[in-house]
Amino acid sequence: QVQLVESGGGSVQAGGSLRLSCAASGFTYRTVCMAWFRQAPGKEREGVAVIRTDIGTTYYADSVKGRFTISRDNAENTVYLRMNSLTPEDTAMYYCAAGPHLPCWLSKNEYNSWGQGTQVAVSS
Repeated sequence: QVQLVESGGGSVQAGGSLRLSCAASGFTYRTVCMAWFRQAPGKEREGVAVIRTDIGTTYYADSVKGRFTISRDNAENTVYLRMNSLTPEDTAMYYCAAGPHLPCWLSKNEYNSWGQGTQVAVSS
């Protein structure tokens, strides 16, 4: 089992920035993909960004490309999401996810461990 705990959410005005953190514990040696998803009320959970933890390659949803950056600190078993130029459309509950297999797709059914979520609210 892999346990994930997100932090860093909050309220920010449009154009602002936040950095989310995801701390992993447990059987992290079985994790090769770490991803961020988000879900707004009444909408399906959607992929935001994913990182391959062993070599650091990344992939982003078109909606956040150029604004968000995913990174990792393998020594601390932590993944980050730096969010810049935030807009009200970024308002959602953000979830960290871990998966054991390649390739690292941005699809929620590929991940078997999930955090509890951290809320991001962006006002105009």
